[in-house]
Amino acid sequence: MSDGYAAMAEAARQAIAYRRAVATAETTPVATYAEMLAAFSAPTPERGGDPQAIIAELAECATPGIRASTGPRFFGWVIGNSHPTGVAADWLTAAWGQNAANLQAAPAAAAIEAVAATWLLDLLGLPAEASVGFVTGATVANFVCLAAARSEVLRRVGWDVEADGLFGAPPIAVLIGEDAHATVYSAIKYLGLGAGRVRMIACDSSGRMLTGDLERAIAERTDPTIVIGQAGQINTGACDPFAEIAPVANGMGAWLHVDGAFGLWAQASPAQKHLTAGVDLADSWATDGHKWLQTPYDCGFAIVRDAEAHRRAMAITASYLPPAEGAERDPSAYVPELSRRARGFATWAMIRQLGREGIAAMVESHSAIALHMAERLVAVPGVALVCPVELNQFMIRFGAADAATLATIRQVQEDAVAFIGSAQWRGHWVMRVSVTSIATTMAEADVTVDAVISAWERVADTQ
Repeated sequence: MSDGYAAMAEAARQAIAYRRAVATAETTPVATYAEMLAAFSAPTPERGGDPQAIIAELAECATPGIRASTGPRFFGWVIGNSHPTGVAADWLTAAWGQNAANLQAAPAAAAIEAVAATWLLDLLGLPAEASVGFVTGATVANFVCLAAARSEVLRRVGWDVEADGLFGAPPIAVLIGEDAHATVYSAIKYLGLGAGRVRMIACDSSGRMLTGDLERAIAERTDPTIVIGQAGQINTGACDPFAEIAPVANGMGAWLHVDGAFGLWAQASPAQKHLTAGVDLADSWATDGHKWLQTPYDCGFAIVRDAEAHRRAMAITASYLPPAEGAERDPSAYVPELSRRARGFATWAMIRQLGREGIAAMVESHSAIALHMAERLVAVPGVALVCPVELNQFMIRFGAADAATLATIRQVQEDAVAFIGSAQWRGHWVMRVSVTSIATTMAEADVTVDAVISAWERVADTQ
């Protein structure tokens, strides 16, 4: 029987072979859930097995059902490439087995988070005094930031929500754009703020919050208020007009939070930074590392201007947990987890891998690719662009009815040259294209466009 080290070597061999294959794959087929369930289903093991053989079996069974999201022609969702450098750092993270709970338990993990946090604030053009929590992704980042917001707006009216909860607390008004992402509503729900109690702010045709409607809504309220903006609408890529809405929120004493899961990274690009102008005036920001920073899953960042509000909402204390002293940074003071992965290692590695110039070039390249793809597609009869391309997202409709669009998407997925998905926008089905992987080049984009055009022509012939 081989030992665990042989299993680790087998995992590395299998992983490298997979990544090399998917990088040059001509097609992107994937097995169904039912097929995968059948492949793995078996009675509960009574005895242990050989470690290397177990890993080999895992790779053999799972690979047919691995969606090629790290490949060059994956446009289905806003998913990064899990860059090999980040993956390698993540392997070490798993091997080291550090629980990034506090700086005595994991001093290297705590220190690298402190450094990576400073780099992130610099790259994103956010206040240097802000605190950063390393979380699973933007969903939890929104939760953490809004927990800090809830704590602070209630503190201002004399209520300690951490000690006294929400029973009897002053109500909080939550103002949010009508085209906000679903995960923001999840955070609102988790925090007891009531997803059905929010006041929706009208948006324009690309999903940007209308400043005038926000002004009216915020002037009407008397309760402590949280305003939630958005950098990068999931379907259009549009960003709220922060230079307009931030002064409105700030002037009325409201907390402005920004869901910037991918769009906040426009801040790292001199060519795209105008899209997020004024975003640095907000009070908190949520963004992902596993999108435009290309780290492996899971990795996100909860960023809060008021570090004390952040700690007040999140800090975990116990007699057996050594407290941070002086300028030391305690990782568990900024996240809702005590036991957690040391996400700072992969974050540090990817910033070192790309650097300021590489991150900017990637954001700009993806934006150029999205525009190029859209321009080629709309030149085809019967194909329409739903909204102007602003960042890395765009939507396409085919023919005059939803049925033609859905049929074209199904045909593209069946052809398996590239993966693109569907979404609903303003009551109609669209093909939504997301350009987020560092593996995607202009040449791969052209292969994808050719495949989409071919699919549409076949569908059109049946109409």
